Amino acid sequence: MKQFFKFMFASFAGTLLTLILILLLFAGMVASISSMAQKETVKAKPHTVLHITWKGPILDRTPENPFENFDFATLKPHRTLGLNDILKDIDKAAKDPHVDGIFLDMETIPAGMATTEEIYNKLKDFKKTGKFIVSYANNYDQKAYYLASLSDKIYLNPQGLVLFKGLHAQIMFLKNLLDKLEIKAQVIRGPNNKYKSAVEPLLLDKMSKANRQQMQDLLGNIWGKILTVLHENRGISVDEMNRLADSLSLFDAQQALKYHFVDGIAYRDMVMDSLKKRVGTKPYYMAFDKYDRVELKKKTEKISRDRIAVIYALGEINQGESKDETSIGSVTLAKAIREARTNKHVKAIVMRVNSPGGDVLASDVIRREVELAAKSKPFIVSMGDVAASGGYWISTDANFIFAQPVTITGSIGVFGIIPDLQKFMNKKLGITFDKVMTNKNADFVDVMAPLNPLQKQRLNDGITRVYHQFVSLVAQSRHLNKKYVDSIARGRVWSGSEALKLGLVDSLGGMQDAIAYAAKKAKLKNYRITEYPKRKAFFEELMNELSGKAQARLVDEQLQAFEPYLSEIKMWSRMKGIQARLPFVMKIE
Repeated sequence: MKQFFKFMFASFAGTLLTLILILLLFAGMVASISSMAQKETVKAKPHTVLHITWKGPILDRTPENPFENFDFATLKPHRTLGLNDILKDIDKAAKDPHVDGIFLDMETIPAGMATTEEIYNKLKDFKKTGKFIVSYANNYDQKAYYLASLSDKIYLNPQGLVLFKGLHAQIMFLKNLLDKLEIKAQVIRGPNNKYKSAVEPLLLDKMSKANRQQMQDLLGNIWGKILTVLHENRGISVDEMNRLADSLSLFDAQQALKYHFVDGIAYRDMVMDSLKKRVGTKPYYMAFDKYDRVELKKKTEKISRDRIAVIYALGEINQGESKDETSIGSVTLAKAIREARTNKHVKAIVMRVNSPGGDVLASDVIRREVELAAKSKPFIVSMGDVAASGGYWISTDANFIFAQPVTITGSIGVFGIIPDLQKFMNKKLGITFDKVMTNKNADFVDVMAPLNPLQKQRLNDGITRVYHQFVSLVAQSRHLNKKYVDSIARGRVWSGSEALKLGLVDSLGGMQDAIAYAAKKAKLKNYRITEYPKRKAFFEELMNELSGKAQARLVDEQLQAFEPYLSEIKMWSRMKGIQARLPFVMKIE
């Protein structure tokens, strides 16, 4: 009996000790995250060199989610800045007398082309102040090299390479999988959606001729922009760069030096020595995310109550509340626009749109709020990497639209998908269904049976009506002829530079250009920025994360290589109703 109690108490003590350790670990983790959220002010020292290295995906808005910036492997938080703070901090560094220059330490930049372009332009402004930028990498991919190309000096590891190969875009097709499962995708896309190829992955096993054409044109336009910039920065001819890309000639550091893609081959310690010589003394290196907490002394001036609202519309558009900061819920975004419109201190609104589109009804709910806001105060749209289909729909009633040359936009078209699961359920799972009805079409829409001809016709009529409504919205808001809009619509995607020529956007520029234009239209010289949608309190967000989101994020991190494919499958599963969505899910590399 004594032995029994001995083991029981030993087991209890061990369990209790384990729980105490877990609680202490959790308390330390929360304290660490909480301290990061408080953003304590730091100071830059003389001869500061900002060390920029990208730690995570660059979103348009800096994440404040307590677990978004937490590294579960090391149990340490790190701060991943959004584009809004990256641009602000580069501006700040340009004015900071303690900052001598920037050290770009990167192999890639985890952002889309338009986001990369905005950072590039801001670094270009930084250089105009006379301060230096030096880049170093073990290897450069194309986006990293594009950003590095404006540097005073570009260094490459002796064993490194420049992955310069041209652009490619890949689309995943699900038709053969659906055929094996005997699932039929019943697609309705109307008569005027030649390029609306969002449904092609369900119907075909490769790109249609029209889709291949628009994809080739889009990539060619973006690649042309990249080559033009590299030619300006490095003095290499466009023909020569295409020849080098075709032959993969830069798969070697010596070749990269020979063809003037880099200025030197060096190890990291050698680059550090060169920076010391450039500064004239030992530099004080400060991490870029830490510099975000530096505050410069400002001239004493009256604090203005006037504000410009910056509203972030990021992600797929769906009905209801936004699930997180990378999804657009019609209720959440419409409320944010309404709050900005009714706030008497908000004198102008900038909406940052980075969305491939989504649900038509949700898009129109948001568009209506944009329409109302644009009647009461200047409403400017800034398009990010993607502002297509539903993303363009919600932008139509803005007073002015900015896009980057490499923004993907347009895709004015709609479609609907109704799956027919009858054979899958009958033949694969052995499940059958039977039904009784009071009327001929009481089963409309039933995913366990194919659509009859009348049901297909009614859906097609609805798709056609919504398409013409979309075209009319664009024609009216852009002051264009309806027939002309129809000719450039039909689901076709355009780059920002092409969209400007076609009249779909008003100017090329980024988020800060949009804010400056909004201030000009509102006649503001002194103002503050207010961001929407409003965020949840720290501990409220923490509790949400502990309810399961953090675990889901950890799983997503483990499956990072498959993320694009998993996201596409999730996207198809979420679709309901008529969709205004980008005609493909692709990653340009």
